[in-house]
Amino acid sequence: MSLTEVILHMETAVFVLEMVGTVAFALSGVMVALEKELDLLGVVVLGTVTALGGGAMRDILLGLTPPMLFRSPIYAAVAVGVSLLAFIVARWMGDRFTPVFEKLNPAINLLDAIGLGVFVVVGVKAAILAGFVQNAFLAIFVGTVTGVGGGLMRDQLVGKIPMVLQKRVYAIAALAGAAVYYLLFRLGVLEWISVPACVLLVIAIRLLAAHYRWNLPRIRPRRS
Repeated sequence: MSLTEVILHMETAVFVLEMVGTVAFALSGVMVALEKELDLLGVVVLGTVTALGGGAMRDILLGLTPPMLFRSPIYAAVAVGVSLLAFIVARWMGDRFTPVFEKLNPAINLLDAIGLGVFVVVGVKAAILAGFVQNAFLAIFVGTVTGVGGGLMRDQLVGKIPMVLQKRVYAIAALAGAAVYYLLFRLGVLEWISVPACVLLVIAIRLLAAHYRWNLPRIRPRRS
């Protein structure tokens, strides 16, 4: 297999994983919307914002306007479609929906971890391609924001403290993945090695944090 074919296969794999992440992130937005008893429009907006918000923040930070979600509508179409479908299923199932969804949580957490890892890589790559390869702080920051930005926007829209600031080292997983990918890129490691390494690192941190309930230290006020 030639180098060109390897690159094409890698780009296809990244795109497929982006779609997986888009679906998982949209579903997480839908679940928050249903928990807050939002209507159909609210469900679609929250699902779409969760899936695409990080990418929009990335493009704005890099001066790439309009953001990719407007230039390549397939991402928005998938997010909206998944949100609509989830709303229809939830309405049809009624009280049965939440228990069934909870049983699927492990699978959804895995998809979410995959999406997070891929979006982090895409964010760092976007910063590098935009000409900021020498700016490690910007590249890593943009990669992290690409991964967690949608969740930040979701929680702000419903008046919650963002999950990334208080639970399951979510942002730490994104930050670690972005830093590792940037380092491997600067060391000249091939894409077919550096991309899976970054994604697998993020997946490992996320799943271990969820399983062992890892959280960063916090200060709790004393109660009299």
